[in-house]
Amino acid sequence: MPVQDAAAQRPEEVLAALGSSRDGLPPAEVAARRAAVGPNAVRSHHARALLVLGRQLRSALLLLLLVTAVISFFLGEHTDAVIIAVILAASVGLGFTNEYRAERAAEALHSAVRHTVVAVRAGVPAEVDVTELVPGDVVRLALGSVVPADLRLVEVAGLECEESVLTGETAAAEKGTDPVAAGTVLAELSSCALMGTVVRSGSGIGVVVATGGRAEFGRIALGLGERQPETEFQGGLRRFSVLLLQVALALTTFIFVINLVLARPLLDSLLFSLAIAVGITPQLLPAVVSTSLATGSRRLAQRKVLVKRLVCIEDLGDMDVLVTDKTGTLTEGRIGFGAAVDPAGQPAGDVFRLGLLATETDGVAVGGNPMDTALWEAAGEPPRGYRRLGTVPFDHERRMTTALVQDPDAGRLIVTKGAPESVLARCSAVPPEAAATLQARFAAGGRVVAVASRPAPGCTTIGTADEYDLTLAGFLVFVDRPKADAGDALRRLAELGVTVKIATGDNPLVAEKVCAELGLSSGGTLTGSDIETMDDDTLVGAAGSATIFARVSPEQKARLIRLLRRRGRDVGFLGDGVNDALALHAADVGLSVDTATDVAKDAADVLLLEKDLGVLAGGVAEGRRIFANTIKYVLMGTSSNFGNMFSAASAAAVLPFLPMLPSQILLNNLLYDAGQLAIPTDRVDAEQLRAPSHWDLHMIRRFMLFFGPISSLFDFVTFGIMLGILHAGPDLFRSGWFVESLATQTLVIFAIRTRRVPFLRSRPSGALLGAALVVVVVGIVLPLSPPAGMLGFQPLPIGFFLALVAMVVAYLVLIELAKRVFFAERPAAPPVPRHRGVRHRVHRRASRFTHAGPIGGPVRDRR
Repeated sequence: MPVQDAAAQRPEEVLAALGSSRDGLPPAEVAARRAAVGPNAVRSHHARALLVLGRQLRSALLLLLLVTAVISFFLGEHTDAVIIAVILAASVGLGFTNEYRAERAAEALHSAVRHTVVAVRAGVPAEVDVTELVPGDVVRLALGSVVPADLRLVEVAGLECEESVLTGETAAAEKGTDPVAAGTVLAELSSCALMGTVVRSGSGIGVVVATGGRAEFGRIALGLGERQPETEFQGGLRRFSVLLLQVALALTTFIFVINLVLARPLLDSLLFSLAIAVGITPQLLPAVVSTSLATGSRRLAQRKVLVKRLVCIEDLGDMDVLVTDKTGTLTEGRIGFGAAVDPAGQPAGDVFRLGLLATETDGVAVGGNPMDTALWEAAGEPPRGYRRLGTVPFDHERRMTTALVQDPDAGRLIVTKGAPESVLARCSAVPPEAAATLQARFAAGGRVVAVASRPAPGCTTIGTADEYDLTLAGFLVFVDRPKADAGDALRRLAELGVTVKIATGDNPLVAEKVCAELGLSSGGTLTGSDIETMDDDTLVGAAGSATIFARVSPEQKARLIRLLRRRGRDVGFLGDGVNDALALHAADVGLSVDTATDVAKDAADVLLLEKDLGVLAGGVAEGRRIFANTIKYVLMGTSSNFGNMFSAASAAAVLPFLPMLPSQILLNNLLYDAGQLAIPTDRVDAEQLRAPSHWDLHMIRRFMLFFGPISSLFDFVTFGIMLGILHAGPDLFRSGWFVESLATQTLVIFAIRTRRVPFLRSRPSGALLGAALVVVVVGIVLPLSPPAGMLGFQPLPIGFFLALVAMVVAYLVLIELAKRVFFAERPAAPPVPRHRGVRHRVHRRASRFTHAGPIGGPVRDRR
């Protein structure tokens, strides 16, 4: 049913037209409708083989080389053309296999993240996956939930929805149940709640009229592309690729011109130049990165950390400041009812009874807030003889819930329950002992809710204007004990260089007590009222030193995050409520939990299956491990490839023949890169995990220019041995250099992978060690194998291999000495705060209505 048609009809008419009722659909009818209309999904995320293959073929150099090989085939150079084509196919196939596996890993992540909604079926409310909704389902909307489908509202209580995702209006729209005129525009459908919009206030019940691509938001989402904004990690890769392209272009042009000057055949010169260009670029860098991220995602999933996009793993490792809420991270998150006391601190049963009357549900735990649930669990049943006539739902500005109730003895009462300062401000008189009682309960670590009331004879409706002239009844005290392992998690985060700060809506005394019990040293406490009086320049300094931010509003949390980022820090924010959404958007990396409100999960980059700082610490370490292994490949590949190609360019200028055939250069590159696919499994030294690392093109360029010539030095020694001692012809020369260049650039990984002494103080993974040795053995065997002649190789004498062993040992020793010089010379400049641009986010709420769960997530844009 079109939502505009439903909006113009009465709720009963819509229910009847959909064959439903306020008790919802029976399970058998739900199954039949799902089979007919399909899941409530806009699109599904699947690994697509053809798209992955297309990415492998985007390299202009690869395509140009393939075209040149085809031309050479038709000009009679059949063998070389076929060899080049086979090597290129193997390179593309290797990259495809690893990237496709990474895509499958991403698909698995998506299917692991779920969004649920409370649906009433056969009169029984239960949490169901949003993708299982069908037209006719009756669902409940609560504060912070994202509307899962187009709904015709049948019951509301102060319901307001933020609809900017559809209408562009930032102000929340009030909702009701009265029909609207036929033909009303989308932005004025007050009797409907639309898919993808967010409940900003109140609650409601609605019947599903349209799902998936038939909903208004679904139709819009299907018309949009799925291109994600670029993260800093991807930007670093892109800038690095540009650097390599510039180097490759300069070398290729130089070599091509030299060959033409020496009057060598045009086709041979072109093939050789292109092969050099391909050889200097790490062709499998995307595959290595994808493999690293896919491996990391599997490790994180085992540690109960889910990322919305694989590249978010590196963002997680960047974090050096974590701002988190208190409940569920430092505390157990299981709120239990402690006591009901009067203003003097004495037990008071009437306070408990009034607190029950001011909840928003009548004992229904599904979808309720934790404190109300704890009250009902303690009560077991509702107070006898009382009847609730209306409610004003909780919101984060008032921080109270108010109910109009019928008392069998006292008549009608207005009962208000909420944050003590908010309730006390609406009381006509507060007993003097109340302040001491509050302080004592806060100092003991209790979460305190104030309860007040006043007679309301003749009152039939209730609103926020009625919250005045109240009489304080007393306080409800709740208990949320510190986690036993939270102290260890805080220490582990400190070892990783992550500063932890607490942002809570709770009382500052409660937060300070919890932090003290867990050993988190406090640099000071700021309250929401303190923050309100500070300008940005003052707050930047205060926020940098303070540890606890108490009684802060959602806007203040987001402001704190923005100002901490302005100090040049990478800030993560962990939150799970609707009041955390703004801060999650503002952070460099937003973190939430699988049980969070929909709007919090939508705003987060990373989801924790357990709200545990220990789980988060493991995720941070994994992000840094992945980046460290990626940089190993980059540094080794650029330096050794640059050295080898510089050697090729020099040799081509002085030798009467090509120093290596194009097919041999490509084969060398393929074997080398294949061995480096094991880098994602490598161990990472502890010091590399103690602080986040970032792309540093200046350092990469220096590393390439410093270590590349060392590689070339041993290439020139090889040239001297081949020409001066062995008096080698073209085939023997090429065979010797092929083996030496492959052995040195493959084995040098063990020196470059660590700043420590390799093997003695830093052991590589078994997979990396095995892969490197296999590549070296293959390189040595190739000139002795049956295809040697076809590949242009010739068997090498024993004397060469003795010289090879000596050169490899000397090369690795020289690299060790050079490491000390390079890292000692590198200036230890103080960290420069990076410019923080506005963190652009793309509305991806359609992603939660996919078969596999959320596929997008907020990312940052840094300039």
